[in-house]
Amino acid sequence: MYQITQYFKFLLKSTNEHGVHSPFVFDLITKCFYDKKKYPDYNALLNYTSTLLKNTESIEVTDLGAGSQLMKQQNRSIASMAKNAGSTNKRAKLLYRLTAYFKPENILELGTSLGIATTAMHLGHRQAKITTIEGCPNIANFTKQNFEQLGYKNISVITGDFNTEIKKLKLQTYDLIFFDGNHQKEATLQYFELLLDTAHNDSVFIFDDIYWSPGMTEAWNTIKKHPKVTVTIDTFFWGFVFFRKEQVREDFVIRL
Repeated sequence: MYQITQYFKFLLKSTNEHGVHSPFVFDLITKCFYDKKKYPDYNALLNYTSTLLKNTESIEVTDLGAGSQLMKQQNRSIASMAKNAGSTNKRAKLLYRLTAYFKPENILELGTSLGIATTAMHLGHRQAKITTIEGCPNIANFTKQNFEQLGYKNISVITGDFNTEIKKLKLQTYDLIFFDGNHQKEATLQYFELLLDTAHNDSVFIFDDIYWSPGMTEAWNTIKKHPKVTVTIDTFFWGFVFFRKEQVREDFVIRL
């Protein structure tokens, strides 16, 4: 009910590219968000998802974050996880376009899951070095084996608690960070603060499910007000954060 209410509020506030005066944001919306081209890599992405949806193998899952709103049992089939917890085709295609558009060299993903989002980012820019962290050992092992079988290069799957693993990565810088793991207010804000030092002027942070709960929305609103943040884009399911010092401070609400 909370998400439904917030979505109606979002529709009332949101717009498209019309009225967006920032050339950077306008180009991102028109050339990436609203890009309708049928990329050949979409087939590989959809095939990966389709294979997961047909996999009846079960995995014992350890939830370190907020967990799934739909699946409470520990033993879950790959198919059910792909259906309920994996990135949708629409979001996976957008991630593909985003990495193709920004061409990030170093990507960090918090929450590997079954690797749908990771695959999308890899296919979008194969030269990118992707570090992805998964809290559940069984899921991490399953997805890592998938990547190896597919011959995906430059993807490093790390198993562990986000907080612990992030601290080991702090000396690095990232062009894109996808926050898609622990959907809780305190944890999201903590990861944001920990990773701020890894951002540079052209980095983009993407937060998944910013209307997952009142707490996640509060975290999103806090992040938007951070002094280092200059531009944010609210697309309802994702929140985009930019640190571009040349940009006028502005928050956008964009329908996809």
